[in-house]
Amino acid sequence: MPPDSPKPPPDDQPRELQLTPQLLLHAYRLGVFPMADPEAGETAFFSPDPRAILPLDGFRIRRSLRKVVQQGRFVIRTDTAFEQVIHACAEPRPGGEQQTWISEELVALYTELHRLGFAHSIEAYRAADAGPILVGGLYGVHIGAAFFGESMFHRSDLGGTDASKICLVHLVAHIKARGFTLLDVQFRNAHLDQFGCIEIPKHAYLERLTQAVTRPVAWLPFDDAPLRAT
Repeated sequence: MPPDSPKPPPDDQPRELQLTPQLLLHAYRLGVFPMADPEAGETAFFSPDPRAILPLDGFRIRRSLRKVVQQGRFVIRTDTAFEQVIHACAEPRPGGEQQTWISEELVALYTELHRLGFAHSIEAYRAADAGPILVGGLYGVHIGAAFFGESMFHRSDLGGTDASKICLVHLVAHIKARGFTLLDVQFRNAHLDQFGCIEIPKHAYLERLTQAVTRPVAWLPFDDAPLRAT
């Protein structure tokens, strides 16, 4: 789950598969996820070792970010603009040195998973005279007590500095309150390290995953929910 940037290339070799929503769900249950190669025009599955997760009991919020959360700068909602969020995550990043890993095929597949209740978005809105403006967000896949964070974005030019981080804080508060046990972020990076991201061996990850996906947990959408577990 990279912070406002394309996913880093994994070390293992990709394996091409014909994607469907059902296959995607099966893959996540096995610890595998897709990434598109925009240059090759192909989508492949990956299962990195080690695997990055955000421990829900060890989630950290820096003092400066906590102050921003407490200011209530954004209105936080869930599942009110999934397609807008995933399209924003798929947009080329500033500088254009890297292309997005989210292809139109994946946009369509995750949107279908959202329609089926297996994918969710957290959105940050900034108040404006013409109405709320979407300035940041994230999305991911939900199976049982596991949430697989996929991508996030923010729009600093629209007043969305820190918006994606605050969406992550709300996500963690929400899934902790609902009884989730696993927050998978796939790859570790400096951005996620500030929140307490760790890497665990693949076999340990798969043990946690098997327990999580077989435990039924409802998502229950929220609008501007209070932070209960920060």
